[in-house]
Amino acid sequence: MRIDILTCVPALLESFFAHSILKRAQQAGHAEVKVHDIRDYSTNKHRTIDDYAFGGGAGMVMQIEPIARCIQALQAERVYDEIIYLTPDGALLNQKAVNQLSLKGNLILLCGHYKGVDQRVRDLFVTREISIGDYVLSGGELAAAVLADDIIRLVPGVLYDETSALTDSFQDNLLAPPVYTRPADYEGHKVPDILMSGHEAKIEEWRYEQALKRTRERRPDLLD
Repeated sequence: MRIDILTCVPALLESFFAHSILKRAQQAGHAEVKVHDIRDYSTNKHRTIDDYAFGGGAGMVMQIEPIARCIQALQAERVYDEIIYLTPDGALLNQKAVNQLSLKGNLILLCGHYKGVDQRVRDLFVTREISIGDYVLSGGELAAAVLADDIIRLVPGVLYDETSALTDSFQDNLLAPPVYTRPADYEGHKVPDILMSGHEAKIEEWRYEQALKRTRERRPDLLD
């Protein structure tokens, strides 16, 4: 799995991929993340990548030429399965989409900024558009980080226990059940007896019932 992230503010992403699971995934060779500064592909001395919108209106628009140069340079080195633009008007991200993307080999994530990118970038290069929620961020960097994290943790070998991801919320359209660890009794608040019983079948039944209950209470739309 290789993920190339295109951004005009690469410093926003440096720390995110330098710690915890994402760091270990890269060190072990399970995933590779490369961040590219779109400004490096500008041809003017000020490294400008944005301009005023044709037709007027507030805000600046990211130009097609620097983005196109960056994408084409990467495509000259390898074939990409998807070029994904992170945008509020994209398809809402869900676990099914993440599962599909985790099976891909090479991905480009394009981070918008300002009022977004020239529409011709989307028409000519982008193969998929994704939103992480019905709200607007200052740029696509946080969304790209979220998507990359979602995908990489599902790559075989990244998690110590690969079955862990299979029991995450949304994998079966249910929220995850409550979980507990030591101490078994905290100031009179005890772990449910069933979890201490050692009876695997009954424990799984309890977890399913709790997951169903939590989903009905918090996200009934998932059961529609």
